[in-house]
Amino acid sequence: MIRQKKTIAVIAMSMAAALSLAACSSGGREEDTSTEGGSGGGATTPEMTVAMITHQAPGDTFWDIIRKGAEAGAAKSNVKLEYSNDPDATKQAQLIQAAVDKKVDGIAVTDPNTPALGAAIESAVAAGIPVTMFNAGGNDAFALGAIGYFGQGEKEAGIGAGKKIVEEGGKSIVCVIQEQGQQQLEDRCDGVAEGAAGIKVERLYVNGRDDSAVTTSIQAKLTEDTSIDYVLTLGAQFALDAVKSVDAAGSAAKIGTFDTNKELVAAIKAGDVAFAIDQQPFLQGYLAVDALWLYKTNGNTLGGGANVATGPSFIDSTNIDAVSEFAANGTR
Repeated sequence: MIRQKKTIAVIAMSMAAALSLAACSSGGREEDTSTEGGSGGGATTPEMTVAMITHQAPGDTFWDIIRKGAEAGAAKSNVKLEYSNDPDATKQAQLIQAAVDKKVDGIAVTDPNTPALGAAIESAVAAGIPVTMFNAGGNDAFALGAIGYFGQGEKEAGIGAGKKIVEEGGKSIVCVIQEQGQQQLEDRCDGVAEGAAGIKVERLYVNGRDDSAVTTSIQAKLTEDTSIDYVLTLGAQFALDAVKSVDAAGSAAKIGTFDTNKELVAAIKAGDVAFAIDQQPFLQGYLAVDALWLYKTNGNTLGGGANVATGPSFIDSTNIDAVSEFAANGTR
């Protein structure tokens, strides 16, 4: 994924507004429901309706940060935000089609499974509804007709994680996948295997909708294979499950993870988790909404036809203090 290096003045201005609104944004909501974000913010443009549709699974706290960013962008731009989600790709496609039928002004969507979701996204574009994509589906975004994509290069992030683990002396990695059938998660583990070429890397599939099951599954794996010295999870809450697993198994394995939350930051500070890869989900949610407002009100597009990279960057003991104040607000 190409990391954009140009500074766009309008983004800087709108992000300043986002930071001022972040503390006022609401926290996590009950999953699998449609909600509406605040309107009547700083913009004087007519109210527009944006449907944000994601593959959020029940209990996955990562999406709370995405939504805070989206809600900040909506409040700044006088946008009525309608959020819905389903981890089942077929049902997510139905949510996209429902938004098309409703004739919303814009759609911001994740795409973890293009074969299942591509047609619905293309139907939105064909109906004249501008679409932004974020978090998952970057390889297919522009071919589907999206005006912009905001996220990290998943395989590239995995490569970085694999290299970091090797540099730290890791010899055997288990890459924990919490949801089967999502390409971005497979891409992460593919990247880990490439970055850690020469050492053992294997996948462990767990039920990410049940934290106790995640803990039990990782513990069983560590008990079965005592050579594992690094557990890499693909979400912050699963890293916290892994901490319990390592303790229960009497393992000395280190833990790394993708993504962050307030509790994960505390775990890095305590030394229970070695590192996290931050893709800046607040920024993904914010830009996915704000880019639609910019397009509708001024014909702007971001990225020059390339994905806008919001990550990855590593968070560990060397820089955790700089992140912790924002994590406490629920925005990192």
